[in-house]
Amino acid sequence: MKATTDHHFLGLQDLSLHTYESSKVVIQQIPYEHTSSYVTGSEAGPAAIVKASEFVECYDEEIDTEIAERIGINTLAPLVFGSLINAEAISLIEESTAELLKDGKFVVSFGAEHTATYGIVKAFAKKYKNLSILQIDAHSDLRQSYQGNKLSHACVMARIHDMGLTICQAGIRALSREEAELIKKSDNINTFYAHQIRRNPLWMEEIIAPLSNDVYITIDADGFDPSIMPGVGTAEPNGLFWTETLQLLHLVCKERNVVGFDIVECVPIKGSILSEYTLAKLAYKLLGYRFIS
Repeated sequence: MKATTDHHFLGLQDLSLHTYESSKVVIQQIPYEHTSSYVTGSEAGPAAIVKASEFVECYDEEIDTEIAERIGINTLAPLVFGSLINAEAISLIEESTAELLKDGKFVVSFGAEHTATYGIVKAFAKKYKNLSILQIDAHSDLRQSYQGNKLSHACVMARIHDMGLTICQAGIRALSREEAELIKKSDNINTFYAHQIRRNPLWMEEIIAPLSNDVYITIDADGFDPSIMPGVGTAEPNGLFWTETLQLLHLVCKERNVVGFDIVECVPIKGSILSEYTLAKLAYKLLGYRFIS
């Protein structure tokens, strides 16, 4: 059994709500940071989100219930990487995720750099044979290599694309020409740029349409506008806002089988809790949409 932690998501104290055996949901903390290319510090993101979650109300006014009481949420101790980097680190993430899926858990991962998503998706793709990916992000992350590393955070979606999975991207607003050309020629990448979303009232339905029934969601914190999410490594203006993001997530949970999700790239800012608190609440809202609403 996975080692749990003394710091529980939402600060849950009732054992019936957070033991591994009794919980439908497990929170996996993945503090892997090796290829950050601008502001560093995402390694501290997972723990900061868990700590901030202690101040999120368990009662959700939109869903009108205490979500945690209905599903149980267990928080695992952070993965320890030591000297593991690149392929070895990804293998550890894949193996950890696979164990949780084998136990029948709904896995929520709080990651440092976005590279972690590759290891997670590798495990999910072995369980769900027709898996597709919904990516909320400022960056397309489709570079074939970045700074000499094919396993950089800037390449994570390229590696997932190599797996032959359908990818739907929301809020993209920073990419290279190479990435733009790949998007144009690939049948498996469906990109909704931020500037297009603002002009298209049907963008949510259109971004969900190509997704298969089983959907994994990866959320890069910088997908949000910096005005509500300043604590990120590579901020970009013209990002998504709170209400529209929740509407998208609610809709995909209604129309598809969301099998898991991650939230990555939070870089805590000293003296501010805005980013990590917002992401903790986002995770809780998404669990409510997935299991209750």
